Amino acid sequence: MSKPLRACLALCLAALSALSMPLLAAENKSQAEWIYPVIPGFGGVHPRQDLPVRPDPAKDYRIFVQVVSAGKDPAKVNGALVRLARLVNLMGYAKVPPEHVHIVAVLDREAMLNSMTDQAYRQHLQQDHNPNLPLLHALKAAGVQLMICGQALAEHGIPDAAISPDVTITLSALTDFAVYGERGYSFMQL
Repeated sequence: MSKPLRACLALCLAALSALSMPLLAAENKSQAEWIYPVIPGFGGVHPRQDLPVRPDPAKDYRIFVQVVSAGKDPAKVNGALVRLARLVNLMGYAKVPPEHVHIVAVLDREAMLNSMTDQAYRQHLQQDHNPNLPLLHALKAAGVQLMICGQALAEHGIPDAAISPDVTITLSALTDFAVYGERGYSFMQL
């Protein structure tokens, strides 16, 4: 076989290999197993026993999460809140007891709209209902302390009554960072 022909054949094989990679990735993704150890239906976890870094069930975890993204489509559940549910599920999957998981999440900036009652959501976003309410309820039931910045509500003219009872109104997200930082919480932003 001539050198140019070998080069052409090698190039063709490389191109075929590159084209098949997305297909293999899609096939592997569709075959992935997803479990929901703490919050059913939200924030699925793909089981992995073979990895060296994982939460230690004997340790105490204090995590302060600032949720700032509201998601692109107000008719769908906010992906940042789904990731928050995944954090809870990952801790459950790692067998960290609930009394060792302390997660405080402040819905800030655009994400504050996700905490509205159906009536307020309908008024502000022209949607039939707030699709985030079942997830907020499940997060609270799983022990996540949900908060919203009282200053942001005032700035946007949103009354306290427009906020889901699953969410606590605080003085300010700005001061919440300081308060929970002093309490030893690590910071995460979604």
